[in-house]
Amino acid sequence: MDDTLPQRLVRQVGGSFRLTALLQKRVRELVRGQKPLFETRERNYMKIAAEELERGLIELVPDEEERREL
Repeated sequence: MDDTLPQRLVRQVGGSFRLTALLQKRVRELVRGQKPLFETRERNYMKIAAEELERGLIELVPDEEERREL
């Protein structure tokens, strides 16, 4: 049975909450003007972020404030 992209991404990042947080953060960066990390004509920020994650171009790292609290 083939896995769907969301299933593969959830396994890749270690859970659906982490996946949601990562995609939300990256989409926000794209909306604010950052360029995609690969050459694409796609304009859907969610699809771009998911593709970047699948290619291993992005990962979730704690914000500076979160690091200080730990």
